[in-house]
This record gives sequence, C-alpha cells and structure tokens, in this order.
Amino acid sequence: MKYYRIEKNNKKCLIVNYKNDLGFNITQYASNIDNIEILYTEALNLKLTRTEYINKFIDEHNPDFQNLKEILDKEDLLTPFLPEEVWAAGVTYKNSEFERKRESSTPDIYSKVYNSDRPEIFFKSTGKRLVNPGENVGIRSDSDWNVPEAELAVMLINNTVIGYSIGNDMTSRHIEGENPLYLTQAKIYDKSCSIGPCVIDIESVKNINNYKISCDIQRKSKVIFEGSSRIDLMNKSIENLISWLQKSNTLPLKSAFLTGTGIVPPPEFTLKPNDIVNISIDEIGTLSNKIVSV
Repeated sequence: MKYYRIEKNNKKCLIVNYKNDLGFNITQYASNIDNIEILYTEALNLKLTRTEYINKFIDEHNPDFQNLKEILDKEDLLTPFLPEEVWAAGVTYKNSEFERKRESSTPDIYSKVYNSDRPEIFFKSTGKRLVNPGENVGIRSDSDWNVPEAELAVMLINNTVIGYSIGNDMTSRHIEGENPLYLTQAKIYDKSCSIGPCVIDIESVKNINNYKISCDIQRKSKVIFEGSSRIDLMNKSIENLISWLQKSNTLPLKSAFLTGTGIVPPPEFTLKPNDIVNISIDEIGTLSNKIVSV
C-alpha cells in the first residue's frame, strides 16, 4: 500500500492507495486519521499490521474507492510524511565518490569516506522546511553550479522503518567543491529538499534493493539530462546506514533519512530557474519539482 496526503476544502487528508490504481480518502471516514503517524498508532494499538488494519477498516466502513489519478489530480499534493528532522548520507555510491572527488579541492577525503566503515551523515532539513511535491525547489543565488540529488528516502517512526519515499537533496556543487567545510551551506538553505509524492509501506515492499532510481531534467519542454541507478549499488546497506545515524543520536518520534545518490549530472551541467526535475523510483512513483533561485 501507498499513502498520499492532500489538502481538500482546507482540510488535510490521508489517501490510501489500496491496490493497483484504486484508493480512498480514509480521513473522510475517520477524521482523526489524517497522517501516517496516526494510522501507524491506530494499527499498533489494535496489535495489527497496517495491512490488517486497512483491511479491517474497509470491511467496517465500505469506503468509496476511486481511481487514484482522479483523486490526486483534483487536489494539491502535500509532503506525504512530516518528519521533525531529515538526515542524509553522502558518498554511498561509487559514481558519487568519483564526481565529488572531481569537484573538490581536497579529493582524497571522498575516497576515504567511501571506503571507511563510518559513512558521511549530515543534517539536511526540518519537516517544516520541506517542499511539497509539485512545488518549487531552490538553487542558491550565490552558486553557479547546482544539481538535484535523486535519493531513496527512508521514513522512521520511533526509530522503526515504516516506509520509503523519494527525496530530492538539492546541492550546490560549487560551494561544497570549494571547501568540504562548506557542506552545510551547500546542503541546507531555503527550498533545498523535497520528499514525495507518497510513502510506500514497508509491509508492501518485497526487496527494496531491487528498485531502480531514475532522474530526468527538462528545460523548455526538452529533456536535457537523464540518468539512472539502482539501490543495490550502494556500498552500505540501508540498515547499516541507519545504525550509524542512530549512534549517540536520539532521533525524534518522526524522522526521515536520505540514503545518497547514484545519479550525478556531468560537470558542465547546472540547473537554471524554470527547469523541472523528475525523480522516479520503482513502485513508488515520481517526485516532480520546478527550479527557482533563492
């Protein structure tokens, strides 16, 4: 199952994509269930899996199933899961190591972190700073080399992985390449992160490592860059990355973790205002955002 959040008649709603292209607005039948955290808690209280809870809910409420596209086309999508904190890992793919070495004035540090047991992990965003799917993400006005980073996003509640989404970890390669100590400025700024369009429940995922990630960038209705990667090309497992994230670091009730990118545009490429970035992951969908200067 997948979960989307929308705003309908000034009310935030949780949409359950039950199977295939069919879904229903669970908030319409249970007004308190307007986000994944509440659904998670309701199922936990009844000692049910979320799949069991949804099946029970359908039996009891007989909700009106609709074509998912019709539901989502009518409303603006919201960030599907609102973490209190968003963290991210870097240099988890070989080509990411290569490109960051190429951009950097101190390239050896990227080889060292790629080959070390300890990964690069950094704070990326708060939930309130996340950009909704379909809205504008930013490139820094003081940087002339900016790229998106297409990543698998891991959703956690009480330190437990409950699902996956798509993350766009916007980055200034100019600033980070100038000096690695500028990483936070290259990564954390207005409109620098988007997650969406939905969360796929971990109960519905057989093997996340088999999923393919792809990214295309459009400028004036033409594709000017496209690339792809696979989650199994990461040099560390998701479980290993999360275990490092949690070392000496108490996470809040809700958190998200971006796992790094294996898709890096070439050095001559930089984003421009009005470009459109589309990031897709098998079974999850496509996260689309337009570029603005901030």
